Amino acid sequence: MTASQLTIRRVGSDLARRLRVLSSARGESLNTTVLRLLEEAVGPSARERELRQLVTWTQEDYAEFMEELKAQRRVEPEDWR
Repeated sequence: MTASQLTIRRVGSDLARRLRVLSSARGESLNTTVLRLLEEAVGPSARERELRQLVTWTQEDYAEFMEELKAQRRVEPEDWR
């Protein structure tokens, strides 16, 4: 994907101030903040939508899976004699 340069004109002083405050609070550059806000506003890309379809686990599924892994990660000392 190639990056494009955009110029946004006539940004009101109040909006500019709120964007600067938000970027400062997030600890990121103003450019990064604006890019994130634009991405959130227009929704995910086609690639991201495709990937989201592959992710079907809930938080409960993940927790159950991790709990089951604990038993597999246990080392039995007698197995190493």
